[in-house]
Amino acid sequence: MSGSSDFSSLGLAVGHATDVAGATGLTVIRMLEAEPAMRGAAAIVGRATATREVPTVTADHVAKRVDAILLTGGSAYGLDAAAGVMRWMEERGRGFPIAGGVVPIVPAAAVFDLAPLGRFDVRPTAQMAYDACERATTHEIAEGSVGAGTGCTVGKAAGRGHAMKGGVGCALERQGDVIVAAVAVVNAFGDVRDGNGRIIAGARDASGTWLDSAAVIEQASLGGAPAPATAGAPQTTLCAIATNVHFSGHDLQQLARASSAALYKRITPAGTAFDGDIVFAMGPQGAGASAPLPSVEILAVRALESAIERAVRFAKGRDGIPGLADA
Repeated sequence: MSGSSDFSSLGLAVGHATDVAGATGLTVIRMLEAEPAMRGAAAIVGRATATREVPTVTADHVAKRVDAILLTGGSAYGLDAAAGVMRWMEERGRGFPIAGGVVPIVPAAAVFDLAPLGRFDVRPTAQMAYDACERATTHEIAEGSVGAGTGCTVGKAAGRGHAMKGGVGCALERQGDVIVAAVAVVNAFGDVRDGNGRIIAGARDASGTWLDSAAVIEQASLGGAPAPATAGAPQTTLCAIATNVHFSGHDLQQLARASSAALYKRITPAGTAFDGDIVFAMGPQGAGASAPLPSVEILAVRALESAIERAVRFAKGRDGIPGLADA
C-alpha cells in the first residue's frame, strides 16, 4: 500500500525491491541526485545485529557522510546487496572522494527473514538494490509487505503458529520549520502496540486472543522453562530517521539513541538478546534548520512510533500468517 508521507522536503527518496516468492526484499533510503550527502549516526539497540559499514556513521569517522542506507532481508547474506547501491552511486559520482573516483558510504542492516516464510536459500541481491535506487520516490512510498518488510513477522515469542505479519512503514512529523521522517522495518520478537498501549499485532492463541509476548516469556522463565523462542528465531526491527536540522556528529548520535524510545513504547519486548534492532539517523552536513536537540528528539520518537505502527497496519498475511491489512 502507498503511504501519504512526502520525503521531498528532506531531499530523500525511498525505494523497494521485493521477491514475493522468496518472501524477502530490501529497502533503500537515498538522497535525491541533486542533494548533497548527509551526516549519519547509528544506535544499536538489540544484541543480535547483522550490519555493514556501521562504523562509518560514528562521529569520529573520517567519511562524515552517508550516501544511502540499506535495510535488507536475508540476514547477514542480504548485506551483500549493498554492492548494488554502491554501484548506482558510483555511476553518478556520489561518494567519499578519493584519488581516481569515489567510495559511496552505504551503511546497511538486515532482518532475519530466512524463515518462517519463503525459502532459506533466497536472499536480496545487488541487482535488486540497484533497481531499488532507480525506483526510489519521495512520495506515495509503498508500505506493508514490500521491500525489506516482505518476509517480516511479529509476535514470535510463542512460535510461528501464533505470529502475525510485519512489514515496512513510513511517517513524517513537522513542527514549524523542523521536519523528521522515519522508516521502520518491523520483524519483531515481541508484539506491536498502538499509541494507547493496546496490542494490535503479535502473538495470538487459536481463538485470536492476544497472548502478550512479554507475559509469555516472563511466565516461562518464572516456571523454570525456556522461552518458546530461541536465538535461531527470526526477528529484528530496523529503523532510520532523518531531519533537516543541522547537528554535530555527537548530537546526531544522541538523536539516534533517543529515537530508540519508540521501539520500547511500541514493541514489547524490544531490544532483546534475540533482536538486532538498530536506529540510523541522518541530518544535513551543512546549513539546515535550527532547533534544540530535545525538541527534535520528541518529533523523532513520534515519527518512528507512527512508522512502526504503519508497518503492521498495512501488512498483508500470507502462508497461514495473518496480517492487519487482510480485511
